[in-house]
Amino acid sequence: MKAGELREMSDDQLQATLKDATENLFRLRIKSQTERLNTPSEIRRNRRLLARILTIQHERALMAAQGGS
Repeated sequence: MKAGELREMSDDQLQATLKDATENLFRLRIKSQTERLNTPSEIRRNRRLLARILTIQHERALMAAQGGS
């Protein structure tokens, strides 16, 4: 998912996507320890998705703090 698509999401949708991505990363890490992954790059893709979501949430929090002062 691209950053532009994530920015269009509401806060609730972004939070749900974050939860799904976190759970998926956990499953991938466990699977990589117990058996061979078909696509090892999936872990990297998922980590980057998490980073994008957290960055957007942080940007929104900063904008809210600036607007609130």
